[in-house]
Amino acid sequence: MPVAIITGASKGLGRALAEALAGRGWDLVLDARTAEVLKETAAALSGHGGGVTALPGDVTDAAHRSELVAAARAFGGVDLLVNNASALGAEPLARLEALPVDGLRRALEVNVVAALGLVQEALPLLRASEAGTVIAVSSDAAAEAYETWGGYGASKAALDHLAAVLGEEEPRLRVWAVDPGDMATDLYAAAVPDDEDPRPDPASVVPAFLQLLDERPASGRYGAPSLLEGR
Repeated sequence: MPVAIITGASKGLGRALAEALAGRGWDLVLDARTAEVLKETAAALSGHGGGVTALPGDVTDAAHRSELVAAARAFGGVDLLVNNASALGAEPLARLEALPVDGLRRALEVNVVAALGLVQEALPLLRASEAGTVIAVSSDAAAEAYETWGGYGASKAALDHLAAVLGEEEPRLRVWAVDPGDMATDLYAAAVPDDEDPRPDPASVVPAFLQLLDERPASGRYGAPSLLEGR
């Protein structure tokens, strides 16, 4: 069975994608900071019959990243790495004049540095896979200027660029930065708590990710809404 590592997998998009892959028979290594919620997620997904290893921890911890890759190795390797764990930098979001520098530093550590560290740790196994793939979960804030989204957007723009360079450096892999579009997630609620407009459930964009895995287009940046419109 193919093996995926998914960070930030206890809820939201991470959980929705993990559930879809579990339904396809994938073995999964799941990460999140909240142990109890991650345990509940793993228990639910194990009902699909595939292997599920849940490892609570912080992706900024190098030892935790090594644990994730070791767990995937125990399943047989790494075919897919999804860097989905994210930090906002401020909750709720703030204008740049008030953005805490420590918050920006945390966003960069989680969204960029830890993502690269996990790629580096998993790269030998990804190279050994016939379909080695890295997905960097991006945001439209990485490409568009929205008031108060500067710190988060800057971190996602940096992640996009790392993904683009990785795609050039590792032509045998597929490396996709994917903007999932608007979703109803805890992250968005923490970012803009006063926004009560309805947003799509994260599960609604998962077909776009599965389309990428099925069709394996060239490495690059993709928007889930555009992929879904083109089906």
